[in-house]
Amino acid sequence: MMSALIAPELVALDADLGPDKHDVIRALAQRVADSGRATDLDALVADALAREEVSATGLPGGLAIPHCRTSGVDEPVVAFARLSPPVDFGAKDGPADLAFLIGAPAGGDATHLTILTKLARALARPEFGQTLRETDSAAQAAQTILATVSDEPAPAPPAAPAPAVTEKRSLVAVTACPTGIAHTYMAAEALQAAAARAGVEIAVETQGSAGATPLPAETIAEADAAIFAVDVGVRDRSRFAGKPLVSSGVKRPIDDADAMIAEALAAAADPNAARVESGRSDSSETATTTSESWGGRTRRILMTGVSYMIPFVAAGGLLIALSFLLGGYDITDVYGAIMVDNTLTNLPDVQALGLEHALFDSALAVYLGALLFVIGKTAFMLFIPALAGYIAYAIADRPGIAPGFIMGALAANLFGVANADGVAAPATGFLGAIAGGVLAGVIAHWVSRWRVPSWARGLMPVLVIPLVTSILAGLVMIVVLGKPINWLMERLTDGLAALDGTSAVALGAVLGLMMAFDMGGPLNKVAYSFAATGVGAASLAADSPELRIMAAVMLAGMVPPIALALATVVRPQLFTNAEHENGKAGWLLGASFITEGAIPFAAGDPMRVIPAIMLGSAVTGGLSQLFEVGVRAPHGGIFVLFAVTNILGYLIALAAGVIAGAVAVIALKSIGRAPVPAAATS
Repeated sequence: MMSALIAPELVALDADLGPDKHDVIRALAQRVADSGRATDLDALVADALAREEVSATGLPGGLAIPHCRTSGVDEPVVAFARLSPPVDFGAKDGPADLAFLIGAPAGGDATHLTILTKLARALARPEFGQTLRETDSAAQAAQTILATVSDEPAPAPPAAPAPAVTEKRSLVAVTACPTGIAHTYMAAEALQAAAARAGVEIAVETQGSAGATPLPAETIAEADAAIFAVDVGVRDRSRFAGKPLVSSGVKRPIDDADAMIAEALAAAADPNAARVESGRSDSSETATTTSESWGGRTRRILMTGVSYMIPFVAAGGLLIALSFLLGGYDITDVYGAIMVDNTLTNLPDVQALGLEHALFDSALAVYLGALLFVIGKTAFMLFIPALAGYIAYAIADRPGIAPGFIMGALAANLFGVANADGVAAPATGFLGAIAGGVLAGVIAHWVSRWRVPSWARGLMPVLVIPLVTSILAGLVMIVVLGKPINWLMERLTDGLAALDGTSAVALGAVLGLMMAFDMGGPLNKVAYSFAATGVGAASLAADSPELRIMAAVMLAGMVPPIALALATVVRPQLFTNAEHENGKAGWLLGASFITEGAIPFAAGDPMRVIPAIMLGSAVTGGLSQLFEVGVRAPHGGIFVLFAVTNILGYLIALAAGVIAGAVAVIALKSIGRAPVPAAATS
């Protein structure tokens, strides 16, 4: 029943609920529990605080709407307080004196967003807030709010001085981040809520790790403008061709969704606004640039390539590590013969092959190890083409993919081109993949804008663009760029091989700083890509510098979530209820090498948390290099110990960094800040 959303016992008038928003949220949640409407008070508080840390819920005009999906309630509920004194909820114009706590069941639909929409519309009417500020009756306040969020149509707001609109405006949006786990969906939610506040229809396509449901073509066609809030390339960008465009990184709508909605509406009314490139040779649209900066565009392009590359690296690396576990490191010398000559009914002779490190001297383990090595090595062979292909895709959309992959294959010398003396053609590695991907993308984008006769238009994407781009970019890669980049790669490889002692420790510390600074962002991905590309040579010796660099990067990336989890246990009074819940997850996330587990802590207190975890990761990276730890698997954390050399050094380096990070964050949080009240226990 909608009437269960609010009742007088859920209303507090002229109440002092504490000095900050955390206290207010806890007090309102306690009212929900006291009324018998919370099944788990701790969960309700934790989820509301966690949502608050994602982005502030303060609104202009002294209003705040903290809200969450939570397992702490079975039915939607609203609690309201008129605060005296007002409390800061992060609004730009000052503290809030009216606060609404909205809880919706975790397994339900988007009920809390529906409630937010209706409340936002009401809050736009001065008389709504004025009524709540003037009433002396909790029952009257509850009835005022209930009328706003009920299923009955809300009273129309006073007519604005703007010209009458005969048709409701609509927008489409795409949100996407490199990992597709958190910010993708946070940005979508923020845009939907902001559009509701503006009285605008919006359809959002979330291109995340769980996949995407493409927006219907008719929805895109009917939209007045498009919003791209992405840190990677938009899949099938050409679907939005010609639409007025507002673009940004994925984090902007989380902080300023209302402004983006307003900018999109303004772009829809501006005939000279930036538009999504047509990508068709017959387009009559004038090419324009978006509001995206060159730096932002460069970052997005590179991050697109890296985000698509990582699954090839992770899958290939883990498969090769498993093959070594089953067949031993010597499997690299005989895998081809085993795959060709043996079957499940004709297993290889372990002794005859000289495989002294096979698991249990098992012929079956050796056979499976050889097959896994072939599969993993194939994945590794493809990750450089994937890097180039999706960099080109980020620039030119689908027409860039095929030429980009071809440039990546040239960069990797995928087919082992060599002369009669066995001297191989230049292999330019990941630097060549970046250069080739950019080159292919730029040329494909240029060719796609050629004006051609109507009979040739259908040939452009399937024949003309890939053919012309592959010829031009390929010749430049081979004739102009191949040898210089190969020389640079050789110097880089020689430099890594020469690292020892202090220089190796310093490199490990720098990589650790990069892994912790932005926890899955560009610097983190650069460090990871640098390490992962080095692991591609599966025949590397156990003491190869490439394997030591991979170990330093993986260990440093594990430190932040585990260090913060440890800190919540050692000094719980310094952390909020939401942070305690995040800390519980941090143990497993860190152990699995998912650095993003530290993001909720950093978002709530970046000036204390980020320096602390950077210190911990730098300590671990340096010690990993000092102890000459190596790892052949590019992902997996604690679960790939079988692929680690010097396991004791691995564990010592990890423990030292975790302790250093935890001590640092506790020390920084203890300076100049009152302890957070301890979490309630059930």
